[in-house]
Amino acid sequence: MSVKKFLAPNIAILIALSVFWFAGVDNVVQHGDPHQTNLKKYIQTQRRILDNYVDPVNATTLYENSIRGMVSNLSDSTIKLKGTPIDTTFGDLKINDLSESVKKFEKAYLYVANNYPKENMNKLTADALRGMFDHLDPHSIYIPAKEGEAIDEEFAGKFQGIGIQFNVLNDTITVVTPISGGPSDQLGIRSGDRIIEIGDSSAVGFTNEQVRNTLRGPKGSKVDVTILRPTPNKEKDKRIHFTITRDDIPLYTIDTSYLLDNKTGYVKINRFAATTHKEFMDAMHKLKDKGMKRLILDLRGNPGGYLNQAVAIAEEFYPRGTKIVSTKSRHPRFNSAYYSRRDGAFKNEPLIILVNEGSASASEIVSGAIQDHDRGLIVGRRTFGKGLVQQQYQLADSSKIRVTISKYYTPSGRLIQKPYSHKNGEEYAYEIYHRNEDAKGDVMQFISHVPDSLKYYTDAGRTVYGGGGIVPDHIVQEDTTQSAAVVNYMRRKQIGFDFVRNYLDEHGNEFRAKWGDNYQKFRKDFKWRQQDMDKVFAMLKKNNMVVSNSDTLAKPDFKNDTLFIPKGHFQKIEWMPRGIMKAELAHQVWGLKKYYPIINDVFDKTLKKSMHMWDEVEQLKEYATNHGQTVHKSKN
Repeated sequence: MSVKKFLAPNIAILIALSVFWFAGVDNVVQHGDPHQTNLKKYIQTQRRILDNYVDPVNATTLYENSIRGMVSNLSDSTIKLKGTPIDTTFGDLKINDLSESVKKFEKAYLYVANNYPKENMNKLTADALRGMFDHLDPHSIYIPAKEGEAIDEEFAGKFQGIGIQFNVLNDTITVVTPISGGPSDQLGIRSGDRIIEIGDSSAVGFTNEQVRNTLRGPKGSKVDVTILRPTPNKEKDKRIHFTITRDDIPLYTIDTSYLLDNKTGYVKINRFAATTHKEFMDAMHKLKDKGMKRLILDLRGNPGGYLNQAVAIAEEFYPRGTKIVSTKSRHPRFNSAYYSRRDGAFKNEPLIILVNEGSASASEIVSGAIQDHDRGLIVGRRTFGKGLVQQQYQLADSSKIRVTISKYYTPSGRLIQKPYSHKNGEEYAYEIYHRNEDAKGDVMQFISHVPDSLKYYTDAGRTVYGGGGIVPDHIVQEDTTQSAAVVNYMRRKQIGFDFVRNYLDEHGNEFRAKWGDNYQKFRKDFKWRQQDMDKVFAMLKKNNMVVSNSDTLAKPDFKNDTLFIPKGHFQKIEWMPRGIMKAELAHQVWGLKKYYPIINDVFDKTLKKSMHMWDEVEQLKEYATNHGQTVHKSKN
């Protein structure tokens, strides 16, 4: 980056702020005070939008929406609007540039600050910035500083702390599982331990946020904790003191990886963060060492993340020089194309990718590239359709904004992004819930509305469609033949977690002695006793699940925090709670990576069906070899 490029935005901000100072408002805008910071945030935000947004946008619209945002949440409903700087009628207002917009916003800001001192100007400024984004796309947003820290941490792939997954159960911090290899794990803290003191103070009654704030801290710092370790005889519960040295704790983006049979690997990625490619390669090499010869890559429910990580993973399946994705914008500096930079480590392995309506952005980049180059089969349901590229910018108070700068296109030229309204973000967000309940019907309805201009072709000549996510090669309908109302209610009331926790408190030593060193045997042979399920049924009824004797109740019905089920329904779907609780038991004993294989074994119809598609994968490979790189009309 040139010195000129680096300095220009900051110089512009100083020049704009100097307008305020020379205008005689320094009695309000003192150096370093919150008013100066708020005005600077406004300038930074509008400048970034005007200079970088993917579509044309004008200062008038941005200014008007910022004022609407500011006044929408005024605490004093008697504040006069008409004929003042915060009048939202605007008339024939026309703002020509950023400088003019800043001057007008300054007048509006100072009108409220000077005349209504009880108003929270930091909050109103945040509302103004949110207003500025209201009529852009759904993914251009303002992020408060505190939320930004949490998001950055999630996508950095690590945080600093003691390394536990926890739940606050009956006002007590309960260790669900220590993170493998972390400080707590190394000291012998285990699932089921209750943290009752932190330092010299009681930790009973802590909220989730208080737990995080207290146990997290800089790497190398220490924290004293006292835990209560339950035993079958409650009177002999042990109090144990630990001094834990905080360290870097990984936030894994690969939920699990294991062999489905003696040659089929399975990898589930939950998002694309800074560490995803490294995690993926580590997992793949371990699977190769165990005999993996083909792969199912699960991107269902993966909302996306870092573009470079998606490209890095996609290129592992291609020879050098294969196009992965391109971005296009009204600003030429944001136009780019990404190609595989080397021969991928797994360019010859047969591949199936699982997707659904929760697969978005980076997930669609990977699946779209695989489909366009006929490299493997895409199986599941139509993806979300999020194909907008955001650039994140930090503001004066460490809050952030994300501005859409370009749009993703697959190698064939397909736009991934589904249509959106500048005025209805809620409709956009809930579009996936309004799709046809039948996955095949949804795709047929979608395709029937796709114009010829949005029909594209893979390398081998197969027709694919743009403008609404990735349509799988094989549609697999979600299994709705049996209601999941009971297991959803169990999750809502934490009944599965509570039952497993109590079970381990009473039988943990016995369980670990029998199963602790043999997860695979547990996965295959463990079954809950009927008396266990009777206890779960009793817990459900104690928590407002009502078994109805009415002949008119044909299926579960949830009303006023009560679940009504027909007589005999629980017995019909008992296999579902059994599966959920077996998975939760694996989670609490072995960690989250051992949770998913149980869930897949019991519930995953799509995964089971995909295991019967390997012949078609081989046929696609042969077809692509014979028809690859066919010349079709280009829309690039």
